[in-house]
Amino acid sequence: MVTGDADRPIDPDPDEPDIERPLHLRPSSILLVAAGGTVGTGIREALSLRFPAVDAIPYTIGMINIVGAFLLGLLLESLARSGPDEGIRRRMRLLLGTGVMGGFTTYSTFALDTAHLFGAARPGAAIAYALVTVIVGAAATVCGIATAVLVGRRGHGGAR
Repeated sequence: MVTGDADRPIDPDPDEPDIERPLHLRPSSILLVAAGGTVGTGIREALSLRFPAVDAIPYTIGMINIVGAFLLGLLLESLARSGPDEGIRRRMRLLLGTGVMGGFTTYSTFALDTAHLFGAARPGAAIAYALVTVIVGAAATVCGIATAVLVGRRGHGGAR
């Protein structure tokens, strides 16, 4: 094994199994995230086309981000409670968490929509949209985590 900058290992043979590469450089991980991201982005786009902004307020994107925050909290807590981040749990995290939820939710569109509201001389709507999305999104994440905890307890006969 050869070391590079900051003594991080570098895989000297890219044809060797993924085990020597950092997770974010493994082709299998990249493919899982890309596949999930494609699905999540497609779902987001379909919903945003089906339910366009009302009075220039992008309710659909706000709801997508809030629902995505809940689902991500639920998924990650469920996976963490079921065991170490390896094997199928890691693949599920990459595919569904980083991939699908990463493509489904969108900070960039949220930021652009907020800027458009400011640009349309609607600062109250812009501030409300930004605050509601962030605050409710954070609360949704906590609710997703709490849901996973409750479901996990029920699944284990109330133990834990």
